[in-house]
Amino acid sequence: MKLQYAAGIDIGTQGTKAALFSLDGRKVSETFERSRLIYGGPGEVCQNAGDIYGSVLRTVSGLMKKANVPPEQVAAIGIDGQMAGIMAVDSDFEAVGPYDSWLDTRCEPHINKMKDKAGDEVVRRTGGQITYAHGPKILWRKAERQAEYEKIAKFVLPGVYVAGKLCGLKAEDAWIDYTHLHFSGFADNRRKQWDEGLLSEFGIGKERMPEIVSPWKIVGRLTEQAAKACGLTPETKVAAGCGDSAASALGAGIVEKDMIYDVAGTASIFSCSTDRFTPDLKSETLLFSRSVIDGLYTPLAYIGGGGLCLKWFLEQNGKDYAYWNEQAEKLEAGCGGLYFVPHFSGRTCPNDPRVRGAYWGLSFQHTTAHMYRSIMESIACEYAYYFSILKRHNPGISPKYIYGAGGGARSRIFCQIKADALGVPYRPLREADTAVYASAMLAAYGVGIIDDLKAAMKPSLGEETVLPDKDRYEIYRKKKKNYVNLLETLGTFRGEIRRGE
Repeated sequence: MKLQYAAGIDIGTQGTKAALFSLDGRKVSETFERSRLIYGGPGEVCQNAGDIYGSVLRTVSGLMKKANVPPEQVAAIGIDGQMAGIMAVDSDFEAVGPYDSWLDTRCEPHINKMKDKAGDEVVRRTGGQITYAHGPKILWRKAERQAEYEKIAKFVLPGVYVAGKLCGLKAEDAWIDYTHLHFSGFADNRRKQWDEGLLSEFGIGKERMPEIVSPWKIVGRLTEQAAKACGLTPETKVAAGCGDSAASALGAGIVEKDMIYDVAGTASIFSCSTDRFTPDLKSETLLFSRSVIDGLYTPLAYIGGGGLCLKWFLEQNGKDYAYWNEQAEKLEAGCGGLYFVPHFSGRTCPNDPRVRGAYWGLSFQHTTAHMYRSIMESIACEYAYYFSILKRHNPGISPKYIYGAGGGARSRIFCQIKADALGVPYRPLREADTAVYASAMLAAYGVGIIDDLKAAMKPSLGEETVLPDKDRYEIYRKKKKNYVNLLETLGTFRGEIRRGE
């Protein structure tokens, strides 16, 4: 029987999504299950490994029930997942402890230790800044969970854990794909290998680090038990997969250099593709991530809770996004001098835990609508700052468009503000959830039923291109400068307050 379908699974912060696609890119069915985030003590955010795996079994099973497709025709599964968090397995691929979320900040002391000991070298080798990601989280676990640490055979990502369980693998089979290396803390990103000098410097045994592979590598087949739970067959193959941001960019068609990509979701992520690996040693802001397309990089920076700030606003003030977008659209650019700081959990790019959320510049002329619009303007100012750094690294970069995905890309006023702040036309994608499509096509490519991965990634564009306005660009150019100065001032101020406590 001809193999005609591939499934993609996206293990996100808010939940697990699965979708089934035919080889021509048509979505056949999809399912979603919300995540259960566990908030413990100060800074603690984690997920139960069993919850993550169970969510995949249930969403794929639901997918197949909806699709009414013979399971024998589903060739492969591809999985993408959260990137900066880390988990671990023992020799039998059983989870050792929970998944330490990217939102978890308990590793903060080890961020400072890594910076003090070899900060520039970590950035130079990995391409990523030292933040709440694998390196500091591994060091935190070694220092604070010693008994647990001794049981660890390999550190893995959530998508790898799920794939390993689906295929009945052992720790010796564990892997990490190269799109995660900028978050690793210990890898030579350019060479796609572990850096033995960094591992030795921080006392991490290389034997605990998984093999580095290409995202389309086929890592196994479903076990009888997993196939039955998913409604598939043991002949269904599983690909190594990649990070969720990498999958999202790939599915959006970011496969050539000089393409800006905006993920307007829980996190607000700005990236722009380039064929040059130029780690950001000076401003310590951009993370030089690898694209799934080998030889292409997608340097990025993000606000940990950009989209969450808009959600927070709605929770405090009622009404829906449509209402507040309409109110914001009536206001002039600049919000009458009102600034908002979206770093409720600390600034990530660059890392500065002293910075916290704030409104600054409030006056009696400001309304609740100004407060809503200022959240969007703050995110756009961050993006403009990120873009200015990228242009210093790559003076010849000349993107034609910003390609936007995520819920925020459905807001015309948000798209307009970003276009104005960056001076680049904004093209919203019709399909906001591009990651599951990319993961499915990666798996199809891995088993050889599609032969051109780049050709399969054709962005589904919305009908309207939002053009920037020159006058508003000048307003935001000045506001961006003031905004960055405000962040630095607030960080210094809070540092002084904390020292005085």
